[in-house]
Amino acid sequence: MKTSNKYFPIYIFATLAVGVVLGALLNFPNQGASFSSNSHRNKLNKLLDFINNEYVDNVNTDSIVDLAVTNILEKLDPHSVYVPPSQQSEVAESMKGDFVGIGVNFYMFNDTVAIIKPVEGGPSAKAGIKAGDRILYVNNDKLFGRKLPTDSLFSKLKGEVGSEIMLTIYRRSAHKKLHFKIQRDVVAIKSVDVATMMNRTTGYIKINRFAETTYHEFMTGLTKLKKQGMQSLIIDVRDNGGGYMEKAVEIADELLKDKQLIVFTKNKKGRTDKIFATANGSFESGKVFILINENSASASEILAGAIQDNDRGTIIGRRSFGKGLVQREIDFEDGSAVRLTVARYYTPTGRSIQKSYKNGNEDYFKEFDQRIQTGELYKKDSIKVDDTLKFKTPKGKTVYGGGGIVPDIFVPLEEEHGEEGVVYLMQSGIVSYYVFEQLDTQRKEFTGLPFPQFLTKMAQTDMYFNTFQDYLTKTGLLLKLGGNKALVKRYLAAEFARQLYGEPKYFEIVLKEDAMVKAVFTPKP
Repeated sequence: MKTSNKYFPIYIFATLAVGVVLGALLNFPNQGASFSSNSHRNKLNKLLDFINNEYVDNVNTDSIVDLAVTNILEKLDPHSVYVPPSQQSEVAESMKGDFVGIGVNFYMFNDTVAIIKPVEGGPSAKAGIKAGDRILYVNNDKLFGRKLPTDSLFSKLKGEVGSEIMLTIYRRSAHKKLHFKIQRDVVAIKSVDVATMMNRTTGYIKINRFAETTYHEFMTGLTKLKKQGMQSLIIDVRDNGGGYMEKAVEIADELLKDKQLIVFTKNKKGRTDKIFATANGSFESGKVFILINENSASASEILAGAIQDNDRGTIIGRRSFGKGLVQREIDFEDGSAVRLTVARYYTPTGRSIQKSYKNGNEDYFKEFDQRIQTGELYKKDSIKVDDTLKFKTPKGKTVYGGGGIVPDIFVPLEEEHGEEGVVYLMQSGIVSYYVFEQLDTQRKEFTGLPFPQFLTKMAQTDMYFNTFQDYLTKTGLLLKLGGNKALVKRYLAAEFARQLYGEPKYFEIVLKEDAMVKAVFTPKP
């Protein structure tokens, strides 16, 4: 099952920046670690025992330890972090690429659990659960009227593979109470959103993170597109904060020729590990385009750097995040974890693309604001490059280290987004909730409507644009959309299409006017 926090403050770029930071931490799975003791560590243990036994008030020493660990890691670098148990289980599940549950997208609508859509092929869909259904009871536990927190709902709906759960459903469209016995099963969490053809010869694959299943998902999509006649491939890693390094490497291997360098790492002991492409690549000759933006980080940058430095394809967009550090994970018995930076990685030409963090974590994470202020999101000439970190590709193209991948073809933020932040709003959960609530009362109007007629219907009306503006105002987002009417209508139509016709139709609509995608097909001077 998947959900989102309702009505979070989406109209800020920092929301996506947090995702980049978290997503960029997972380049390596747990490899364990060994520890030794010394007087300094004994000092910490002695202090904790002293507090526990003698302090005048009762103190939760576990929380003190967590705070101490967090403070220690903050002194190292922005990507060495402590992850508490409550977050670690969720992140681990996301990176594994599946979970065990009933397979529904839901949120709390008023005081009831409303199903936006059952996951295609999941247990709920197979049992006959439909979009718009309300979950009243799980077994004998009442869910409505209680405004239960998401964690509590998860615990009720998740379970062991094969275990059974009884749902009492209210189907609003039929005004009926229904009972479903559902057997929990493994439900995939997709890391490849879509693999589709843009025209007769150009394929498009969107990767949202690099999880355990990403390479398999990518290859499934790539194989399908090749069978449909693909000769050129667009890989979209915009807003992809990273993940497992080896999955980016495996995908790069499919695109590069035998023995071409993909990436190399160095640790503090001077050990260098180089990773080369093999002769088994399945798309080594067709054209390749990588779409990146300021939230493309870590594993996304490894893929883009490998393609750019080997003169294999064209990088389109804006300068990427600039994360060139490699983490290793250490798990603790309480379910928490530490992700510690253990090496730096370098692109094939030898450049580190890690941006500076010498001014501390706060400045590091506010660097996006600096990009706005300097104008580099709007003009390529405003991108600051370090001439002392200049490198050459095999064909003589100049590339730079020191803070992200600079694209070969620049697409400014204003051209892609219109007014700042509007597209981020339109890609957020609030649009999904709005569309669900509209369909909740109008679903019959769309039932059986062919997709071409749906497109005509959405193009000819401003009703949803107007009611969405009112919806934002009621939720406290005082953002005027009038200057971005076409963009807003396009994303509203796309979300209606997603909930009515499925994920591919969403991308079919939004990609038609996508500025970076258009740059692929624009003749180069």
